[in-house]
This record gives sequence, C-alpha cells and structure tokens, in this order.
Amino acid sequence: MPLERGYRELEHTADAYIEAYGPTLEAAFEEAAKALFNVMIFIEKVEPKQEDKFTIEAEDKEALLMDWLSELLFRFMADGIAYRDFKIEKIEKIDEGYRLKAKAYGEPFILEKHGYKTEVKAVTYYRMEIIEGKDQCKVRFVLDL
Repeated sequence: MPLERGYRELEHTADAYIEAYGPTLEAAFEEAAKALFNVMIFIEKVEPKQEDKFTIEAEDKEALLMDWLSELLFRFMADGIAYRDFKIEKIEKIDEGYRLKAKAYGEPFILEKHGYKTEVKAVTYYRMEIIEGKDQCKVRFVLDL
C-alpha cells in the first residue's frame, strides 16, 4: 500500500502555517513546494511545459527547506514561472551540510489562466520543523503573507 503524501494548512492567525508530508524527506519537500504554489495560485491550472533544475546546498535540513522554497518563490516573483510538479531527485549529506537536487515543472505565469489567491512575501523559519519517522516525514513552516 503506498504511503500517504500531501499537505494541509494548520491554524494560524495571519500567515499560512503549512504541514507537508510523505514517505520520505524528498516527498515531503515536494509536497511543501506544491503547498507554497497552491497558497499563491490555482496550481491545477498550471501545465508542466518546462523543466527547471535546481541544486541547493545549506548547512542543515531546515536551511535546505528554507532555501528550496525561497528559490521557488524567487523564480515565481522575479521570472514569472508558475510550477505545479516537483521531483526531488536526492537530498544528501555533504561535508558542508546538505545538498538537494531537484526538478520543477511549470510554465510562465498568466494571471487570467492561473489566477492569483494570496501574495506570499517570504518563507520563514518561524515554527519550522522537520520530523523524520520510519515510514513518514513531515515538514512544517510558515509563509509570511
């Protein structure tokens, strides 16, 4: 039986508090990226027409999550790319911390097509957690709206 994966919004007064989960850390990071875009736009309307590659290094897993989501937010805001699907090929331990290799699939953002739900100003470390279990990994983080 496949292990559950997905994301949900948790209770928070002003910002978006997200929990993303999957059977592996990689799956949880993929779901976190989907959650980020689903807060901003209607991701089901995004077509995976282009593939972008990412390599991110950080000193720990929390910084890796922060940098991964911040890079995706930057690509959306600066380059106008809306993503829908994500494939984390690998998260590995390296001498300086951790490295993530990933691909994201999407297309140029078109307001009339993708809609716009909420502006995300930044990804924050506030209430950030990474909980790794034997059969499931959860990541929690707050988006500053």
